[in-house]
Amino acid sequence: MKLILKILTVIFAVAGALGAWYIHNKQPIRSGEVSLANLQTPVSVHYDERGVPHIKAKNEADMYRTLGYVHAQDRLFQMEMVRRLARGELAAILGPKLLDSDRLFRTLGIRAHADAYAAKMDTNTPANKALAAYLDGINQYQNTHPAPIEFDILGITKRSFTAADTLSVAGYMAYSFAAAFRTEPVLTYIRDQLGADYLEVFDLAWHPEGVVSQSLTAKDWHGLNRLAHISQQAISDSGLALFEGSNAWAVSGSRTSSGKPLLAGDPHIGFAVPSVWYEAHLSYPGFELYGHHQALNPVASLGHNMDFGWSITMFQNDDIDLIAEKLNPDNINQVWYQGQWVELQSRTEQIEVKGEDPVTLTLRRSPHGPIINDALGEHSGKTPIAMWWAFLETENPILDAFYQLNRADTLAKARAASEKIHAPGLNIIWANASGDIGWWAAAQLPLRPSGVNPTFILDGSSAEADKLGFIPFNDNPQQENPERGYIISANYQPVPDSGIEVPGYYNLPARGIRLEQRLSDNSVQWNVQNSQALQLDTGSGYAQRLLKPLLPIIKAAASADEKELVNMLSNWDGDHKIDEIAATIFNQLVYQLAFEAMNDEMNDEMSDEMGDSFFATLIRTRVIDFALPRLAEDPDSPWWDNRKTSVIEGRATTVTVAWRESLKHLRSTLGNNTANWQWGAAHTLTHEHPLGQQKPLDILFNVGQFAVPGGHETPNNLSHKIGPAPWSVAYGPSTRRLIDFADPSQSLGINPVGQSGVWFDQHYQDQAESYINGQYIKQNFSEADVTANTISTLQLVPTK
Repeated sequence: MKLILKILTVIFAVAGALGAWYIHNKQPIRSGEVSLANLQTPVSVHYDERGVPHIKAKNEADMYRTLGYVHAQDRLFQMEMVRRLARGELAAILGPKLLDSDRLFRTLGIRAHADAYAAKMDTNTPANKALAAYLDGINQYQNTHPAPIEFDILGITKRSFTAADTLSVAGYMAYSFAAAFRTEPVLTYIRDQLGADYLEVFDLAWHPEGVVSQSLTAKDWHGLNRLAHISQQAISDSGLALFEGSNAWAVSGSRTSSGKPLLAGDPHIGFAVPSVWYEAHLSYPGFELYGHHQALNPVASLGHNMDFGWSITMFQNDDIDLIAEKLNPDNINQVWYQGQWVELQSRTEQIEVKGEDPVTLTLRRSPHGPIINDALGEHSGKTPIAMWWAFLETENPILDAFYQLNRADTLAKARAASEKIHAPGLNIIWANASGDIGWWAAAQLPLRPSGVNPTFILDGSSAEADKLGFIPFNDNPQQENPERGYIISANYQPVPDSGIEVPGYYNLPARGIRLEQRLSDNSVQWNVQNSQALQLDTGSGYAQRLLKPLLPIIKAAASADEKELVNMLSNWDGDHKIDEIAATIFNQLVYQLAFEAMNDEMNDEMSDEMGDSFFATLIRTRVIDFALPRLAEDPDSPWWDNRKTSVIEGRATTVTVAWRESLKHLRSTLGNNTANWQWGAAHTLTHEHPLGQQKPLDILFNVGQFAVPGGHETPNNLSHKIGPAPWSVAYGPSTRRLIDFADPSQSLGINPVGQSGVWFDQHYQDQAESYINGQYIKQNFSEADVTANTISTLQLVPTK
């Protein structure tokens, strides 16, 4: 027995030692000396207490090559995943579950477009030279180090990263804004199947002449709904971040305590491990920037230095049109286009599937764009649905745009850089130490025929689907040094001075209104302290607006023991604090109201094989946020009637049912003691790793759960999907940045999780608690601060 115990002890000790060695072997190296091919001169990398690299090079190429190397050792698996998502290659490592996602991304044409663009790139431009050096750094790291743990688990074979991969990721970013996939099918269904009266709550113009001339069959509607579902699931199933919305503002020196402009920004992106941004402080003689980088991108998407800085928000302009094509009844490979039958182009691609035979996909294209329901195979329906997408139809030199924006120290340079952003549409909010502030809505906006409403699926056999060109950049919404002394961008619909309509799928103006109320107060002098409070604000006026017409009905319907809950709602100011019970009741009521009013019209016959109805699609769109307050105010809306009953219900009946079902659900979920209905008990955040979707790997790789404040469309936009309690936060501030240009070296920021994506690394989740607690951390910039906060130094030297 003693011998057996000794043997077992040795076995466990050896296994533990091997496990520790294995994990240690995967960790980033942040000290010592490493030789790197193609370096011209040595480069120093000082790592601070958060694991942020401060790269000091003697020339630009060495700087970007070093950035690629250090970025890869912290985020190589993220780089691999995001390129596979964009290029439709996830099923090769994750299996058949991701086949639908790969089908969709192949059908979108991102991969083919990126490959064609990369083949004709001018490799001698400064931006493309930077990209080449950066990719060389990534590949050198990958070729000389053990693969990340995730590569071993999933059986990923190392492949070099290419310019086409970077360009594909730009397409993924553009796609992730594409609300059209979810919105246009569901609104077209409401228009064509339910009628004009049902559109009124969405405040959309009714164009009977726009009804698709060829009738869409039940199979077509099933396919469109399935496509909407897949477009949402494609990113969430991969565990990668979805770009959603953002806040940013710039305040001129006349309105700040310091007398210099102040810049604030917090882009709203899906939470994941690792987080989307990689922070890096870059410098070589004549250039210095503290930037936030995306995977496989050498240039910063957010950044600042001592002279200028910028943030971004999503423009939310509609740069995608879904178009129903008219097939030739005598030739299914032809569609009617501009007065004649035109042949569809086609090509085939193979999708590798882990554990199964490859799948061959035939991809067709009409003169309007890719036939996107080909992604559904046998579920595609009868009618080909084409996609016109600005990303595929414009030059879109977005890498060059941000390369120039990283160096734009004047209004003119920032404006010129912004003009080169064609897709996705972005708001660039910019400020400099000289006193200027500016905003440019950057996108190539399509010029559609007069009267065409791109909110609906367009008829490809008519001229309404044609494009007449693009609106000149000078007519885009923009402001430079406005007299009021501040600029706000919060994803609401902008009104350009040109008067040109800018269709889009915009967010509620609630966040923008809240920010406007605060920033318009001339008695306040803004600084980084009160700006923190504004970024962390968890209130919204949306709740009061929605509840106002409903509270009299709820009060009349409430039982005696529910009066206290009704009083909570009546007296609630809309603030989503962790201990707030009214916030929980309200958000459950929002879902229940939508369900009781709309599910009967949007369900049953439209449920597809996945059990996902058009109602489930509708509540994932932004238009539902606009519709519910209008519905609440309209006692005569046809939505109030439940089609499944023989009587005609009105607003009072349906609201009463929604109230009772809300309380019933909360009691069954959170218990009968309403003291346990606090917002933080029902509203939580877990940062999910791509492998964390599988148990028990979730325990190892995910970070959280955390009880969190904030809510849907509050400034601190820790947002969840509309649905029944409890709620998992889906997206929110991906960083919070504050820069006072009186001394930009004292800028503040935060990462939601940590700088590193390497499991067991000290920076894997070291900022998660600080983020939840609303804390900010200084971003070291000055030479003195970098030196004082250097934890370790890595020297990269040329290979001898």
